[in-house]
Amino acid sequence: MKIVVSIGGSVLARDLKPLNFKNYADVIRYISKKNIVFIVTGGGKAAREYISVARELGTDEATCDLIGIELTRLNARLLIAALGEDAYFEPPLNYTEAKRASLMGKIVVMGGVTPGQTTDAVSAVLAEYIGADLLINATSIDGVYTSDPKKNKDAIKFEKMTPEQLVEIVMKTEMKAGANSPVDLLAAKIIERSNIETIVLNGEIPRNILEAVNGKHKGTVIKK
Repeated sequence: MKIVVSIGGSVLARDLKPLNFKNYADVIRYISKKNIVFIVTGGGKAAREYISVARELGTDEATCDLIGIELTRLNARLLIAALGEDAYFEPPLNYTEAKRASLMGKIVVMGGVTPGQTTDAVSAVLAEYIGADLLINATSIDGVYTSDPKKNKDAIKFEKMTPEQLVEIVMKTEMKAGANSPVDLLAAKIIERSNIETIVLNGEIPRNILEAVNGKHKGTVIKK
């Protein structure tokens, strides 16, 4: 299978510890033995902090996005370091480069691409572009809820949902750099138009990603 995994920066680089990157690398390396694997890394806390400072300095939103993209690529480089020879040596800067890099038989790890998109959107577009069989979104929550479960204790989790339902949920989230939602609107729309089977799950435990590939997980399945 061709698999794209979006790993949120909030789970990959929460404390910026080498062991965390090594643990994800071990799981990704194992998955890559039988699958073609692409990884898209988020910026996480560090990106949000840089963006916050930039906003206070009067920076426009497009530039805030560019700052965030740089942080996602730094996380990608750290994961590449953890994967060693199993990974393509640097983060591709766009989808064409990513597809070309995969022809080397390596795991491809990349960050953001362009302002106005989260790395979730990047992973969805990448999944569409390379004809992925599965898209996994590894976040700090265990699926998609009717609202933010960290802010609303009455939020209800979806075990399964359609892409149309996903679009409806994410439209409630403000579109700006550093925004926190299960996926962004563009990602949801790409999933909808391409009918890419998608799983949103808790990525704080790297093994959850492996279990999703094997069809066993506790996340939310998005599929028509």
